[in-house]
Amino acid sequence: MSLKARLAVHFSLALIVFTSLLFIPAGSWKFWQGWVVLVIWFMPGLAAGIFFYKRDPELLERRMRAKEKVREQKLIMTCFYAIFLISFVLPGLDHRFGWSRPPLWLTLLGQVLLLASYLMTFWVVRVNRFASRTIQVDPGQTVISTGPYRIVRHPMYLGGSVMLLAMPLALGSYWALPAFALLIPALVLRLLNEEKILRQELPGYSAYCLRTRFRLVPFLW
Repeated sequence: MSLKARLAVHFSLALIVFTSLLFIPAGSWKFWQGWVVLVIWFMPGLAAGIFFYKRDPELLERRMRAKEKVREQKLIMTCFYAIFLISFVLPGLDHRFGWSRPPLWLTLLGQVLLLASYLMTFWVVRVNRFASRTIQVDPGQTVISTGPYRIVRHPMYLGGSVMLLAMPLALGSYWALPAFALLIPALVLRLLNEEKILRQELPGYSAYCLRTRFRLVPFLW
């Protein structure tokens, strides 16, 4: 399949899966938080896909890799996706049975933070064309130390952490918050293993770590 065809299939399947995970448990199409999250999630993704398809198709090829080569990463990501899918069902159930009712301002704040996390991801990928979904060092890859990489060594994970904490609030569910928060330790484990690989295989990465002290959270860690 061509890159354009694979992008279309990937986008369509993701939209179907996550629409089902939100609205089937909710038992209603009147789950307005779910519609807002779908728009926030997929519209920037569609725009970014079109942008990079025209500007940097090789980056899209790397972003579409799904098969991890490192054994530890395979285990981490298998657990991550399993918990993520289960977590995504909880807001719909919460909406159906009325387990929690966050105030409107908190739901709107979650949606703003969710959008900000995706804009952060776009910024990271725009700066680092070697940002792949899988952990590996590609031929010709260099250390990136500009843009968000001047602040923390793993800005993609920072954006992902914000997304995980904002998602349940954006969907109007307190009950889903602990489940989504469980995914952050998985991101930390993935980050630490990635750093080990990059120190071994990417020239100049150890020196970059000395210059940029914080891994994930500015001024904290």
